[in-house]
Amino acid sequence: MAVRRAKAYSKKKVTHFTRKSQKVKHLNYIKAVPAQKISKFNMGNIPRYNKGEFKNVIEIISMMNVQIRDLALEASRQFLHNKIEKTIPVENYYMSCRGYPHQVIRNNKIYSGGSKGERVQSGMAHSYGTAEGRSAVFKVGQTIFIIAFENKKDTAFLRELCRSAVPKLPGAVKILYTEIK
Repeated sequence: MAVRRAKAYSKKKVTHFTRKSQKVKHLNYIKAVPAQKISKFNMGNIPRYNKGEFKNVIEIISMMNVQIRDLALEASRQFLHNKIEKTIPVENYYMSCRGYPHQVIRNNKIYSGGSKGERVQSGMAHSYGTAEGRSAVFKVGQTIFIIAFENKKDTAFLRELCRSAVPKLPGAVKILYTEIK
């Protein structure tokens, strides 16, 4: 299955009728929602993070209103987690993906070519499209990923790691380091 480029969806406004309604069945415009691609949202030492034991935090923050596909979030998450796991012991860090892909992305497939199109497709008469994937909606200033860690020595490594994960995400983001005292 060929997937449309994320650029087709990322910087546009969220379209109507793209969430599955559980409570009100007659508002259930989307009948089949694609499977969610993000396998884990919280990694590392979760109990220590909940107690507030990590004093250093790096956040990847969205600088624009953007939709990020679950495929892009999962690719960034895997990249970050694999590199962190190899260098920092599991008990000394916590990482979390802060967005959940609720939004369903639709695609009205259009044939191109000589004579195939006019016989098969209905143009814009029935242009609702089929569900193609999911995306998470991030507003300006909302955190995409958070990494909390123990040693201040790991700051330079993690900052550089976040810089190398940023090209996998659409839109402008900033990397923010804070030290909790």
